[in-house]
Amino acid sequence: MSKPPSAGAGTAASGAVNRARSEDRTRTMTEGPIARALITMAVPIVMSNMLQTAYQLVDAFWVGRLGEGAVAAVSASFPVVFLLISLGGGLAVVGSAFVAQYAGARDYDAVNHVAGQTLIMVLAVAMVLSLLGYLFVNPLLDLIGIPDEIYELTHGFLSVSIIGVIFMFTYFIFESVLRGVGETRLPLMIVATTVLLNLVLDPLFIFGWGPVPGFGVKGAAYATLISQAVAALIGVSVLVSNRFGIQISLADLKPDFPFMKQALAIALPASVEQSSRAVGINAMNVLVVSFGTTTMASFGIGFRFLTFIIIPALGLSIATAALVGQNLGAERPDRAEQVGALASRIAFFFLLAVGTVFFIFARPLVAFFIPDDPSVIAEGSYFLRVVALSFGFMGWQQVLLGVFRGAGSTMVTMTQAIISLWFIQFPLAFFLSKFTPLEARGIWWAFPASSVLTWLLTYVWYKRGGWKHRRLTTRQQFKARVGEEIIAEEGL
Repeated sequence: MSKPPSAGAGTAASGAVNRARSEDRTRTMTEGPIARALITMAVPIVMSNMLQTAYQLVDAFWVGRLGEGAVAAVSASFPVVFLLISLGGGLAVVGSAFVAQYAGARDYDAVNHVAGQTLIMVLAVAMVLSLLGYLFVNPLLDLIGIPDEIYELTHGFLSVSIIGVIFMFTYFIFESVLRGVGETRLPLMIVATTVLLNLVLDPLFIFGWGPVPGFGVKGAAYATLISQAVAALIGVSVLVSNRFGIQISLADLKPDFPFMKQALAIALPASVEQSSRAVGINAMNVLVVSFGTTTMASFGIGFRFLTFIIIPALGLSIATAALVGQNLGAERPDRAEQVGALASRIAFFFLLAVGTVFFIFARPLVAFFIPDDPSVIAEGSYFLRVVALSFGFMGWQQVLLGVFRGAGSTMVTMTQAIISLWFIQFPLAFFLSKFTPLEARGIWWAFPASSVLTWLLTYVWYKRGGWKHRRLTTRQQFKARVGEEIIAEEGL
């Protein structure tokens, strides 16, 4: 009688199958039709990002039933949380770029190692930022200038949201690693599950039911925190489970300081870029606060729509980054350029159509989320109509940024962000709102003006073509650095 296969043999066979599937995904991204690869990746990412934004929209829907003050409190908290996320978000960008390029080179040992190193770096940064954010909630609120009537509401919502930064970071790394190897469906299923959970928990914790007390606006933060924790735990379990050709081992979690130094050199500009955008939003928020609660609520509702509407462009940008990274890793810069050109056309025309729809239906869309406040409905719908004019250029710009990120050209994206926010958008918003009859509406008009000018700047950089010749590293460099350790751990 033949001897049954051992558990180790079964695990090895399963790993080989998963590795083969990963190579099939990579082959599709580097050799198959570009349009098919782009759409196959982008659609699940867009749907996943729409569901991610649904966290905020669900919160806005239920919190809107508590009144204008509660909506303003949530709106004032969002830029602070976004800033904390952005400070560590550069590591997720770099992790995805490294994973994509190594996957394109079919070096899956390096993929595992990069995933493990990125995970421990991001967790360390998240813990520090979460602790600092929690300890300095009051100074942050004082710096923004939160009005007394909503100070306690904002403090309660923000103090809980800051704790969730750890879970958000963890899940973002999981997403970036899987997208780097071309897998986008599982993150979509996880996000769908946790959004449904949040949909149930929001009214439960906000208004209370049975033995569960109502926490008001703070309850929305509790609901989101629990949902994000569930997503993070699922993500970590997948990264160590040998699925999709990825299995982070203990060896991959041992700090590799030469790699960390290289990763941080690329991550720092990406973090500066994202934090600059977050600080820019906070600076815009300070301008908005100076015009009162109605303007704050209008900006909060309008900006959430803006965030939701740009999601298709962000999805295409992320898919473009993965495809560009894999093709550069496979030494196909010509194909990487074709990816950027096609994605740009799709983003521009699709977002142009979406902007037209939102321009026409701006008022009923705003009224759906805050039905009993005519002043907020009027001003929020005006803001939405103004920014809708530039959606096509915003989409095109986001795709080009995805090209640079896929190539690891984070200095370009950092410079673009700084110029866009601090030399165009904020000065223009400040001037129009403080020195023209437009007043608060001058802030709204600064958005489309800066979008068009920033797109032009980004397009010029893209056409210069330096990004096509950038590779983050090579298989030989990786093996020379950590190859012996990986080989010993894996028993190869």
